[in-house]
Amino acid sequence: MTFGFRWKHLVVASTIALGALTAAPVASLADEQFFPLQSYRVGPYAAGGSGFFGGFIDYLNLINIRDGGVNGVKLTWDEGETQYEVERGVEVYERLKSHPGVAAWNPLSVGIAYAMIDRITQDKTPLITINHGRTDSTDGRVFPYVFPLLLNPYSETSGIVNYIAGQVGGLDKLKGKKIVVLYHGSPYGKETIPIYELLAQKYGFEVQQIEVPHPGVEQQSQWLTIRRAKPDYVVLRGWGVMNPVALKTAAKVGFPVDHIVGNVWSNSEEDVLPAGDAAIGYTAITTQASGQNYPIVQEIVKTVYGAGKGNLEDKNRIGSVYHNLGIVNGILNVEAVRIAQEKFGHRTLTGDEVRWGFEHLQLDPAHVEKLGAKDLFHSINVTWDNHEGDGYVTFQRWDGKKWNVVSDWIAPDWALLRPIIEKSSEAYAKEKGVTIRTSEATPVVN
Repeated sequence: MTFGFRWKHLVVASTIALGALTAAPVASLADEQFFPLQSYRVGPYAAGGSGFFGGFIDYLNLINIRDGGVNGVKLTWDEGETQYEVERGVEVYERLKSHPGVAAWNPLSVGIAYAMIDRITQDKTPLITINHGRTDSTDGRVFPYVFPLLLNPYSETSGIVNYIAGQVGGLDKLKGKKIVVLYHGSPYGKETIPIYELLAQKYGFEVQQIEVPHPGVEQQSQWLTIRRAKPDYVVLRGWGVMNPVALKTAAKVGFPVDHIVGNVWSNSEEDVLPAGDAAIGYTAITTQASGQNYPIVQEIVKTVYGAGKGNLEDKNRIGSVYHNLGIVNGILNVEAVRIAQEKFGHRTLTGDEVRWGFEHLQLDPAHVEKLGAKDLFHSINVTWDNHEGDGYVTFQRWDGKKWNVVSDWIAPDWALLRPIIEKSSEAYAKEKGVTIRTSEATPVVN
């Protein structure tokens, strides 16, 4: 698939008035399940926000147009612009939380998510942090309302280290190697500092972690430091404009792009296109593939965009990484509602009932295929105590025009990660006075 846009065109196309709200047609409460969207379509991270929320809304529109909603319950939503800023995200939460029939929150921001944990727990509404968020919120025993679906920062790190190990000949060959982690100067960027240190100790490689202040438009000093360090690999844990700047600056100082591995928020077309030839050969982790060659994406093109209700202004972005992630996020949210309806009835659900649906969100590859998403993503297996799923990832390489998958689906090292997650979550529970659940039947206590 070829993308005929440029970065500056994308930013202009994704710009909307600050604070503007866009809404789906509102049905009566009896027919409505509501999704409040803390989106961002302006600011330095507009590319990610407009693509992700565009795909999410496209999928909700598909369910309404094709199916009449979920078992007759229409899906509705409102957007509140956050610009990826915590204060704005909290304001949108307080403004939209009283709307009847709230299903789940999907802020796509670590900072906003952290600020919401106490609030959503008190209000008994799920918080979805797909591919990001607080790592120990994977532990549903302590965080019953938080769901870092598909991937958490630690399982991502495990996957990246395992991939690098594969490139050098195995985990035992990591000993003596040097890895630099270039991370975004935000709660999201800093989340993996401890796990990289731990894995370095475990496998014997040297790790150096370098911060890039928000938003990341100037990185000359960081890359000069990297050049002096002469690492075997650089892990790019970036976001937004930081990523293409990193790739261009790496080329400027002479660091080979094929020894840079991007994390899950450094893996989109918007990260590589502005970098031009400097991005060719760059590899990044992903939980979902890009492209339009998936039945569900093709159906959205035909049914939603064919009806003139597509959410992306630039149709060339259909099937891009962020758009496809939004579609997958839509699938996971809708299927959680559908699963919960089978227990509680085909009606508008409470947030707590939708939480139960997420805790039983189990889509194996055969089910994923039935949804039209075969090979778009692998599977998910959420349980009451594991709010992430299995953590399957794959890796893709940029050839100058498109991403190409270059690995099988890889699972993280759960035997290593789960005890770390539980130690952290149990410390949080002690600090906050949270009652730890011991089974699915244990009451959820605030």
